[in-house]
Amino acid sequence: MTVPEGLKRTAVICVLKNGNNFLLLKRLKEPNKETYTPVGGKIDPYESPYKAALRETYEETGIKVEKMKFCGMLTESSPAKYNWTSYVYLAEIDFIPPPPCNEGDLEWIAFEQVLDVPTPKTDWFIYQYLLQNKTFAFSADYDADLNLLTMHEEIEDILVFGT
Repeated sequence: MTVPEGLKRTAVICVLKNGNNFLLLKRLKEPNKETYTPVGGKIDPYESPYKAALRETYEETGIKVEKMKFCGMLTESSPAKYNWTSYVYLAEIDFIPPPPCNEGDLEWIAFEQVLDVPTPKTDWFIYQYLLQNKTFAFSADYDADLNLLTMHEEIEDILVFGT
């Protein structure tokens, strides 16, 4: 099935956390190749976002989490092919050696170091809100080259990035 250009794709972002440390994936492929992101992926047909988060976490890490907490949403819009609505879930997990992953390399990254590794600009705000235990509804707008122009948090009605 081909998705018409510009139509939003639906995905899950699965944040795995231990204290202030995040188990992040250094991606091997686009989107966000060579950057550190949470695991996650597209929601399958007829699948709920919650079940997709559990499935994607297990498929990409081998970690079977019993429950995940819904934390918010990220909607990304661009005049290019990159247009997503992502449900963001969080699971607190034990600190374990990073398991192998066919999507890239998993590494534990402390929140304080997130800005020292290549990561999508949107993700830093997600981690910040997660650590503050705040629900969010982020709306991010990009230019045609996928540079982040603005990011708005719609629940608090504040601009968190851009002018």
